[in-house]
Order: sequence, then C-alpha cells, then structure tokens
Amino acid sequence: MPRQAATVIVVRGEATGLELLLVRRTPHARFMGGIWVFPGGAVDADEGEGEASHRLAAVRELHEEAGIDGVDPAALVRFSRWITPPQIAIRYDTHFFVAPLPAGAYPRIDGSEIVDFGWYRPAAALDAHRRGHLQLVFPTIKHLEQLAAFPSASALLAHAKASEVVPVEPRVVLEGEIARVVLPGEPGYEAS
Repeated sequence: MPRQAATVIVVRGEATGLELLLVRRTPHARFMGGIWVFPGGAVDADEGEGEASHRLAAVRELHEEAGIDGVDPAALVRFSRWITPPQIAIRYDTHFFVAPLPAGAYPRIDGSEIVDFGWYRPAAALDAHRRGHLQLVFPTIKHLEQLAAFPSASALLAHAKASEVVPVEPRVVLEGEIARVVLPGEPGYEAS
C-alpha cells in the first residue's frame, strides 16, 4: 500500500513570468538524495485521513523544508495526484498542490533535509536538467513540462482551480534489459 504524501508547488511571477520553488534534498538522504524536488513529504498519522490530511502535511512540509509560513491549508489548489508504480519498493500516493508565495515570505533551507533552493522558470529547470546541472526525477520532470505552458502564477492557479484531478499511476515496462516508465495513454501502458 503506498504511503500517503503531499507536495506544494510554490509559485510566483506575474509580469516577469511564472517561477516555481525547487529544493535540493541532502545527498545523504536514503530516498532521493541530492535530487531537486518541490517541497513535500509523507502524511503523519496525527494529521488524520483524506484530503484534509494531505493539506495539513503539505503546509507542514513547506514550513519544515523551505521555511515558508502563512499558507492556509484550505487555500491550497489541487494540481495532480501521482501514485508510484507497484514495481518500485518505496511507494507514495502523492497529492500535489499549488500555492502562491505568501507576501513577505522568503524560502530558507533547513540545512539537514534540504541543502539548497532556487526559483526556476519551468523551461529553465528542464534545460538545467538536460545540461546536467539540476538532478530531477520523472514526476518532477513531467510536472515541469506541464507547468511550462503557463505564462504566470495567476494563469496556472486559474487553470488548476478549474481542472479535475485524476490519479496518475505510471508503469514500468521492461524492454529486454531496459526499463522504461510509461504514463496512461502512452504506447505500452495497457500491455504492462
């Protein structure tokens, strides 16, 4: 059974264009060490169940990992839900939310779990990844590809508020000795 988790895509930028916050996990982490991600983590047992628990976890993780306070859990905008493929040993059912950077808030790293942060335009983050300067994982890459279509934070938030969230569960397809991750609707998904 996948562990419940929540992530916040913190956004800013109107006239200058959409920017989002990425944080770098410590290279010493057992899970995704050194990877750049959106702030987030597992839902704690005392946060309850259902969507309310994901919202509480998202705000808590945003505070713990990025030092950002002032986000109302009820004001988070649902963006996506990704469930780790069954072939992966450590599985998560992660709810992604979007939130504008609160006025006067500034990210800070905790120095233990998170060792760096940066504001990136989605296309620039993808370019940095292609050049080997930003280590990203599949779900983050796919989110950045989606986010690159939005010219501003308000355009993204308006889209997210009007959209239905459908769970995405990628699958791992083996082709000989090569494993490939496929999404629903891509060739090979239904056969796996």
